[in-house]
Amino acid sequence: MKKKISYLLASIVTLLVLGFLGFFIWSQQTYEPSEKLYTLIDKKEIKQEEDWVIFNPKENNQIGIVLYPGAKVEPEAYSYYGKQLADEGYLVAIPNVNLNFALFDSNKAQEVMDSYSSVNKWIVGGHSLGGVVASKFAHSHPKEVVGLFFLGSYPDEASDFSNTNLPILSIYGEKDGLSTKDKIQDTQQLLSKNATMHEIKGGNHAQFGVYGPQKGDMKASIPVKKQQDEMAQTTLTWIKENKY
Repeated sequence: MKKKISYLLASIVTLLVLGFLGFFIWSQQTYEPSEKLYTLIDKKEIKQEEDWVIFNPKENNQIGIVLYPGAKVEPEAYSYYGKQLADEGYLVAIPNVNLNFALFDSNKAQEVMDSYSSVNKWIVGGHSLGGVVASKFAHSHPKEVVGLFFLGSYPDEASDFSNTNLPILSIYGEKDGLSTKDKIQDTQQLLSKNATMHEIKGGNHAQFGVYGPQKGDMKASIPVKKQQDEMAQTTLTWIKENKY
């Protein structure tokens, strides 16, 4: 009997180890920035500080932005978008996350905030799974977060903002094959009374970053630069309209 139990335990441990190793290897097969990114932004402008990609504004208006990356997407892939926001005076941090999944590093925004104590107001957001994590952080830190944005993403049921006035921006793509329009609409009731919805015509899921095609997505009918520029302009307009 003891031998059977020992064998069973050894088998379970082996399966767990193999499962973790398989997940680890899979998690390291990331979506890297495509060569297109470096036609949009000088590689020298992409800088790592602490444990995140950082874009410092020339003139800081005391507002910081934390952007959680999508699952298995390297943070550098959002550099063109981040740089455009920084050019308008906002500090932008795009964190590296454990095992390339923001869910395993949901408190990363707090680390960024603690590192830039001179910043008075913080906006958090994210792409895909990163948006889910950003919404969790915003929901649990209502005093620290003054705005929340989604890029091809939406909150889960645990992050219900329907009874709040938190400024929320949801940017979604017409041809997003992963965070589909149906999913965006089905979760819209979880957003606040102060939510802004913006559809990018012809935009898809992968072009919320600059890393090339993504499995399960649809093909965009607009260039990645057009989608990125519309994202940035929509975000900047939203920030200014809310007079932070």
